Amino acid sequence: MKAWYDTAESLKIALAAIKANKSRGVLTTLGIVIGILAVVTTMTAANGLGNTFRENISTLGSDVLYVSRRPWVVTGNFFQFRNRKNLELKESKLLERRLRRAVAINPSSNANRSVKYRSNVMEGTTIIGTTDKHMLMTASTPELGRFITSFDVRFKKRVCVIGSEVKAKLFGNADAINKRMKIGRDSYRVIGVMEQQGSAGFFGGPNFDRQVFTPITSFTKSFGHRNRGFNIAVKAPPEVSLADFEYEVIGEMRKIRKLRPAQDDDFSINQMNQLVSAYNNVMGVIVLIGLVITGISLFVGGIGVMNIMFVSVTERTREIGIRKAIGAKRRAILSQFLFESSTICLIGGVVGLVLAFGVTGLISKFLMPASISLPIVAVAIFVSILTGVVSGLIPAFKASKLNPIDALRYE
Repeated sequence: MKAWYDTAESLKIALAAIKANKSRGVLTTLGIVIGILAVVTTMTAANGLGNTFRENISTLGSDVLYVSRRPWVVTGNFFQFRNRKNLELKESKLLERRLRRAVAINPSSNANRSVKYRSNVMEGTTIIGTTDKHMLMTASTPELGRFITSFDVRFKKRVCVIGSEVKAKLFGNADAINKRMKIGRDSYRVIGVMEQQGSAGFFGGPNFDRQVFTPITSFTKSFGHRNRGFNIAVKAPPEVSLADFEYEVIGEMRKIRKLRPAQDDDFSINQMNQLVSAYNNVMGVIVLIGLVITGISLFVGGIGVMNIMFVSVTERTREIGIRKAIGAKRRAILSQFLFESSTICLIGGVVGLVLAFGVTGLISKFLMPASISLPIVAVAIFVSILTGVVSGLIPAFKASKLNPIDALRYE
């Protein structure tokens, strides 16, 4: 009970001291405000980026293997892949015959072309030649109209399904369905508009909303197939683990490409987890750098609090002597000044949190979905109090060691 009384008394004295020196308290907390604002904003932005990235690449399918010439994420020498042969369309057909257990196998290829409707032009659009099986590989669906069918692929129909950004750029608020647009030099009829998906461009990946899908047969007719690389998406059966199925795909691809046992693979197997892993590694480094930078700000703010606390101890030396003379213990003096420094930092942390909520609102409105979660709030408050304790420890220890007789004589 006495310990609780001493704590409450120390907190009361600390708050009175802060109130008596408002201007000094405001200036002291400024560094803490900036530090906490930076910490919370960094963590919030990292969470927002992570959620957006994972949401966007989820359209790739977690149970799909992508056979391509090069890996999506290159960690070694990039030039080791330059002599690899492109995947061919016929290899997709051979793989489909061999992999009977696969749910679906979908070949695709892409090219960058300008698209045009009347006077509206969009440069650098990704044109993707694919089949009706694309819908089995992805979670995205057309928001308007329909997707490509086997009929469109078989009879080389010049139809296309456009991304939401392409629709907005070329057609605005007008209905795009059944309108004819130019892809390169050829005319295609719009049969569908994909739902908004966002971008996986963190690694230079695609902006899904700037894509146009066409039947792969029409694609090769418009843009040619010689010296053009194809990708093959293979959807694994639900009863087989993706790791086991990957070995099966590798084995069949090696047979199709007639590789000898001693030869290395001249193709790559990619999957969504590789992107997620690479993203986590890169973001871990970025967040660490951000926290180190914000930690410097907190360190500077902590030094300011420590200096102010030394001044406060000096100014109140006589008060400390009186408290000790009437029976106050070292623990009570120590807790008094620790509470004072912690309260100063906590106030700064709360102000920083309030500002961070405002900054997060702007980020969410103009950049990406972001919100401050309860764990982030808890971390911010904990860091504020910890900074106060660390900053006030030496001044508080100095105050607690003062000799009451010498302190009473202090002028």
